[in-house]
Amino acid sequence: MTRRWGLTGSRPRAVQQTEYEWVYVFGAVNPQTGDSSALLAPLVNTDYMNHHLRFISEHVGPTVQVILVLDRAGWHLAKALRVPENITLLHRPSYSPELNPVERLWAYLRSHYLSNRVYHDYDDLFQACGQAWNRLTPEQLRSICRLQWMPRTN
Repeated sequence: MTRRWGLTGSRPRAVQQTEYEWVYVFGAVNPQTGDSSALLAPLVNTDYMNHHLRFISEHVGPTVQVILVLDRAGWHLAKALRVPENITLLHRPSYSPELNPVERLWAYLRSHYLSNRVYHDYDDLFQACGQAWNRLTPEQLRSICRLQWMPRTN
């Protein structure tokens, strides 16, 4: 059990799991439309990133140009990265997660669906991540990922 923030005078408790296994979500969101795509993976590397980029490219079609905002993680900068012609990578400055719309989404998913739970095994964790992503509606994605520096087209 762990303590949580709460009203003055209260001491709320929550379940805390102390084992660590990871599911990684490669996600992309269009903050204007709420359109999204995601790839769940057991690890992060350039191969998974290439699959994610290919999926985004196929999802939007060859006539749509995508600007994908990324941090400077190794798999986002790797020489083996194969970027489709209809995707432009925009790497944000180091240590500036506030400039990346999807960072807000990761925080939302953790706080609303994935934290303060006990997962029975890796498959349970993997399934919970997929279910959390699938619960998101386009309206929620637009609201969560909209940032002031992005121009509005609607």
